[in-house]
Amino acid sequence: MAMGRSYIDNKDFEEEKEFYRNTVNLNEKQGKRGLLETKDKRKDDQIKDDDYLLGEARQPLWRKVAVPSSLINPYRIFIILRLIILPFFFQFRITTPVHDAFALWLISVVCEFWLALSWFVDQFPKWFPITRETYLDCLSIRFEREGEPSLLAPLDVFVTTADPLKEPPIITANTVLSVLSVDYPVEKVTCYVSDDSASMLLFDTLAETSEFARIWVPFCKKYNIEPRAPEFYFSQKIDYLKDKMHPTFVKDRRAMKVREYEEFKVKINALVAKAQKKPEEGWVIQDGNPWPGNDSHDHPGMIKVYLGSSGARDKDGKELPRLVYVSREIRPCYQHNKKAGAMNALVDHHEMP
Repeated sequence: MAMGRSYIDNKDFEEEKEFYRNTVNLNEKQGKRGLLETKDKRKDDQIKDDDYLLGEARQPLWRKVAVPSSLINPYRIFIILRLIILPFFFQFRITTPVHDAFALWLISVVCEFWLALSWFVDQFPKWFPITRETYLDCLSIRFEREGEPSLLAPLDVFVTTADPLKEPPIITANTVLSVLSVDYPVEKVTCYVSDDSASMLLFDTLAETSEFARIWVPFCKKYNIEPRAPEFYFSQKIDYLKDKMHPTFVKDRRAMKVREYEEFKVKINALVAKAQKKPEEGWVIQDGNPWPGNDSHDHPGMIKVYLGSSGARDKDGKELPRLVYVSREIRPCYQHNKKAGAMNALVDHHEMP
């Protein structure tokens, strides 16, 4: 009986052991199946996200927008009236020649025919004008993927000037500031300023502009300021609080307009006043050496990088676009071709590695 009871106990133990082993194997299989299902779900979600981004990236970057009839129809009526009047005008001109000055009359009629033909050809695109609306979000999705370098093309802007006394430096400075604050990846934006007069006034103006850009550029991008030239932005008679919900906007705008930009304009005006009285020995730079462009018709080439070099960041510690001053070499024995030559020099400098 003892042996029979022992045999039964061993049999029950083996059955319980086998049941436990089957239960453990079942739990392991369910766990693995759940893990695989989780991985498959994550993979499916990732595929769906990629398909969504791919679909968004395939969206058009622009679309044609029809011009309202109320705007274009009056101009079309004006074109039709001119077309009706022109035959009568030329009939009168041809049938009433001036015999005393026949050659001049003939030349004037030919010129009038030529101008009429030019005007007529120019009306074709104006009869059906085309305007386009761009989708910047689609552009960003297509060329700016999160975690990947931007695929947008580098943007180089050339600003040319020939005489800072005739072309106000404050206007040049505003142009440069609007370029530096453009809504584009900063590492892909470069602003080249061509000074064909080799003026120390513009050189110093860009130095002040680069310092003001350190506070103006982050201000524009933080509050999405438009337009981004400070002179034109502050002179606009608009509701500048429209669509602005940031609680510090009014305070920062007042500080920028009343203190920062006014101080910047005072500095530029002081430079202009100083430039009116050129010393007999010529201008001298800070290290005591004479300014290379004292003779605007005979001077070496000059290049100065104001922004974009190491350490050139805004007040928030972010990188700024590059700002480069260029004054090409001019010698009296060579034809410099004025602004066309200056543009060629800019293109050559831009293509240098």
